[in-house]
Amino acid sequence: MEKRFDVIALGELLVDFTENGTSEQGNPLLEANPGGAPCNVLAMLQKLGKRTAFVGKVGKDMFGAQLRQVTETAGICMDYLLEDELVRTTLAFVKTFPNGDRDFSFYRNPGADMMLRSEELPLDALKNTRVFHFGTLSMTHDEVRMATKKAVATAQSAGALISFDPNLRPPLWCGMEEAREQIAWGLSRCDVLKIADNELEFMTGERDFDRGAAKLRARYPNIKLLNVTAGADGSYCYYERQRIFVPAFRLGGTIETTGAGDTFCACVLNFLLEHGIERLQKEDLTQMLRFANAAAYLVTTQKGAIRSMPELAQIREILENH
Repeated sequence: MEKRFDVIALGELLVDFTENGTSEQGNPLLEANPGGAPCNVLAMLQKLGKRTAFVGKVGKDMFGAQLRQVTETAGICMDYLLEDELVRTTLAFVKTFPNGDRDFSFYRNPGADMMLRSEELPLDALKNTRVFHFGTLSMTHDEVRMATKKAVATAQSAGALISFDPNLRPPLWCGMEEAREQIAWGLSRCDVLKIADNELEFMTGERDFDRGAAKLRARYPNIKLLNVTAGADGSYCYYERQRIFVPAFRLGGTIETTGAGDTFCACVLNFLLEHGIERLQKEDLTQMLRFANAAAYLVTTQKGAIRSMPELAQIREILENH
């Protein structure tokens, strides 16, 4: 029986305040960009023609209203976005460095995304998706962690492919051992893993990607497809006995890297929705990584994420000409 959704994602929906020049008085000007990793992923999937839905919570405030409007305009089903009457929408202030890397300051103690509860989950929808995607910002505190784990179990029991991106943000954790423990839980439940180079080192102690990936695959045999993103260097894929590396597109014009990993993740999920996860060959995996790298590059040439996702034609142009 056909599922209603291709991908449901659960987690944070917030506003990223990014630097956008200075005022006449020399004060920094900040642009309120809609963001949050799960909806970044869904926004890219919508660009690729997939049916998506988001599960989460924002505050009943001006930022929550802005986020609902932007995500609905992007085509994401927001029927399961809740509004908290008392707790405000989470805000993130992003410091961008010359190489495009970022440093985050969060206003989230508490933030509305932390207030999602298990009894508020749309269980019927979670049973009606081909893929369920989550990260760890919805696992930093007890109640929302319980909701996340229930959502994973519900989707998995209904046959959904489970996708996990640790998306480690150290300032949001009480301690890094707790972060390591919760990431380990996610690793133990997922079929598809997208992990950044720094997160791989954090979880394995290995700077060598091959050794780090080997450790994760030995510990977590449930992971069928493991992708490591290495920023401007490119991306790696580990699948069965295959190891594929595809370099990044370095075509200039990078402004910031916000949303690049989420764009990459969305393109991988799009590939799996169209090709399945069984019996993939080297050519398939190379095609998957090239497409994901191209899309990730394009989003770095814009500010923010949800409104900056590239069109399919733009991605194809990169692939054809470079």
